[in-house]
Formats: sequence, C-alpha cells, structure tokens
Amino acid sequence: MISLDFLEQVDIFKNLNDNQLSAIQKCAEAVDFKKGERIFKQGDSASNVWITLEGEVELKTEFSGSETSSTAAPSFLSETQAFGWTCFVEPYKYRLSGYCASRGCKVIRLNREDLLAIFEKDAVLGFKIMDYLLGAVGKQFEQLQDEIARVRGIEMMSRW
Repeated sequence: MISLDFLEQVDIFKNLNDNQLSAIQKCAEAVDFKKGERIFKQGDSASNVWITLEGEVELKTEFSGSETSSTAAPSFLSETQAFGWTCFVEPYKYRLSGYCASRGCKVIRLNREDLLAIFEKDAVLGFKIMDYLLGAVGKQFEQLQDEIARVRGIEMMSRW
C-alpha cells in the first residue's frame, strides 16, 4: 500500500488533508513497468487515470493493424504527472497509447469508478483532482500541438 506521506509528495495530492489522502490511498495501486512496456492501448476502454511517480511515459498515436506507431505519428513524453484522463470523458476510450519510455516506470493506477465514488462523498476533493487533471489535459494538448508542428515542419523541409 502507498503511504500517506508518499502520496502527499505527489503534485496532484499536495493540497489534500489526511482524510482526503486516506480516501485516495484506498484506491491507489502502484504499478511498475519496464522500458517499452505498454501501460494502456489506444482505443481500449479507459477505466483508470495514471500518475507518474518515477520514470518517463510516452504517449503516442498508433495505427490500427500495427504494433507500434510510425515515426510520422504524433508522439511525446508526458511532462505532466497525470495521464489517462479520458477515463472521465465519453466514450471512455484511451485516445493514445501509453508506454514506459525510460529504463523503468512506477505509476499510480486510480480506478475511475472508485474516484467518482470518492468525489460524490467529497466534492472539494473531486474539484481539486479534476482541476489538476484539466491542467494536465491542457499541457498535453500543448505538447501534442508542438510535436505535430515539429513533424509537419520536418515533412515540409524534406519536400524542398
């Protein structure tokens, strides 16, 4: 089980009180991945939100029928600790695939249904978590936009 002391060091949980941290602790599971291991697959049912504790996570677009994306497909290292936020957005499918991009990754897996039950009991906690996730969404869209522009720039330069 993840300790309360450890949880309060994670950005998304920094402003929570002990009761709120305890509620999160009950539904938090630490999971380890090795370099190249898939955390989740694009198109799969999104039932978890993930928080990076150690290592780097690459989020990438994959084309159906291929195991990995081509070099032209959008791909970026998540600079935010939170990813998998599409578990809160219909149709509740992962829009990208997540892979461990460093030698090893340690992430917290939080189940959507468990979190929603907690949010119903403590709306302030729900607001704090969702506020953080919205910031992560914005940052990830920014990163994706930058990566798409970079890839398109390379493609345009190769045409000259």
